[in-house]
Amino acid sequence: MSSVRSNPYEQDLDQNSANYAPLSPLSFLERAAFVYPNRTATIHGDVRRSWAETYERCVKLASALSKRGIEVGDTVSVLAPNLPEHFEAHFGVPMSGAVLNSINTRLDAEAVAFILDHAEAKVLITEREFSEVVSAALEKATVKPLLVHIDDPTYTDGEHLGEISYEQLLAEGDADYAWQGPADEWNAITLNYTSGTTGNPKGVVYHHRGAYLNAVSNAISWNMGEYPVYLWTLPMFHCNGWCFPWTIAATVGTSVSLRHVRAEPIYDLIRKEKVNHFCGAPIVLNMLNGAPAELKQDITHQVKVMTAGAAPPAAVIQGMEEMGFKVTHVYGLTETYGPSVVCAWHDEWDDNTIEQKARLKARQGVRAPMLDGLMVADPTTMEPVPRDGETMGEIFMRGNLVMKGYLKNPATTDEAFHGGWFHSGDLAVWHEDGYIEIKDRSKDIIISGGENISSIEVEDTLYRHPAVQEAAVVARPDDKWGETPCAFVTLKPGSDATEAEIIEFCRDNMARFKAPKTVVFCDLPKTSTGKIQKFVLRTQAKNLG
Repeated sequence: MSSVRSNPYEQDLDQNSANYAPLSPLSFLERAAFVYPNRTATIHGDVRRSWAETYERCVKLASALSKRGIEVGDTVSVLAPNLPEHFEAHFGVPMSGAVLNSINTRLDAEAVAFILDHAEAKVLITEREFSEVVSAALEKATVKPLLVHIDDPTYTDGEHLGEISYEQLLAEGDADYAWQGPADEWNAITLNYTSGTTGNPKGVVYHHRGAYLNAVSNAISWNMGEYPVYLWTLPMFHCNGWCFPWTIAATVGTSVSLRHVRAEPIYDLIRKEKVNHFCGAPIVLNMLNGAPAELKQDITHQVKVMTAGAAPPAAVIQGMEEMGFKVTHVYGLTETYGPSVVCAWHDEWDDNTIEQKARLKARQGVRAPMLDGLMVADPTTMEPVPRDGETMGEIFMRGNLVMKGYLKNPATTDEAFHGGWFHSGDLAVWHEDGYIEIKDRSKDIIISGGENISSIEVEDTLYRHPAVQEAAVVARPDDKWGETPCAFVTLKPGSDATEAEIIEFCRDNMARFKAPKTVVFCDLPKTSTGKIQKFVLRTQAKNLG
């Protein structure tokens, strides 16, 4: 009779407070303030605060919220620009045990009201720039949260709505408040809502463990080192700024606020504050590429750019690299804490031409350091596709950088996790070297005469035209072919091109059947994070005469 062998490594070696602590990015703030209390943590105009000051303000925020009755599992919403107070909320709110819900500042009142009700917000921290939409949202919403206003002296339009100012709320808190980290690293830390372009937005729940790990993953994959100076061109409401509030604390960096994403203040802050890191969608990079030459002068230090949000055309990456900016391309979704895939660079690629480098960097890449699984597979069978750079499949991820799930939406959560993987909805090919390359969203593939046409491939060709500043391609219904590519194009200032010229350029630079049959010149509709709203363009394409 055989006996079951016991594992000696599990005997009398129990988990306890001496050898285990739940992972939480709140620990990064505490360490930064303890080890480097005098280093600059935040910059906003004339405001400069050290890590010690920032830590004290976060503790006071947590204390004040607790005194106001906020408990573990309550929601504190923020609708505000990229300000130091928004940065502080990423620490102070979860230090109270509450869940931070940072709301998209471009949403209309109806969407904001839905989010406040769905999240059951107990507190709303806002700012005068959004007073109109907040007022309208609160009239529609069922919940009646405590309203707190941020008083930013650099902005005077709009009105203060809050019952109490942010600084008055901090004054209610105690600097020696004994905040506690999460009892379980699986506890929720933030709540982010998807864009909701096809219905009500879904509430994506992040846990402390994932936030901690993606913050570290950011620092490693971007080779940030210590003391980076980070400019907030990326909205903090977008996947909690891709987890960079916590990354900045982990690296004891400096958070430089930016209210509005404009080329002039971006270049000014890069020069003045020696900014060396910033993130942004390809549309932001395109704006910087197209800025007047005089704005780009006198930048003598290395600036690293992380881009994602839409597949960036190689020409956009090439333009940034020609200015001396080092671009890292990442990929992810709200459901994966932002960037979870990175186009990791290889030294042997350095000998390529700048155009060849840009094409390599335009691929989405491989799993980030803290992502456990990444594959391109058949969406039905879940079988990985061949790594031939041609066979298309859906991108799947799994591991610690995947959300807890959708708040109050178990059916959609189960659907997203079917088969033990997160279903991204993005279609890609898998290259021989293991790098993935997105070809389209599943709903954006154009099927023309039975042939699949990637809108991204057509867009990439359009961006190589010297007169094209922005481009988006969608399907247009066609009696003969079923669908044909329809291109919406914005030309560079001072440039001219006709529909026939654009179509002929595409025919000369790609398979002729993939070239757009229609070209519309216009300004492209975009989301708050710089993504082109293809659902709007699809409607326009259907209505073309």
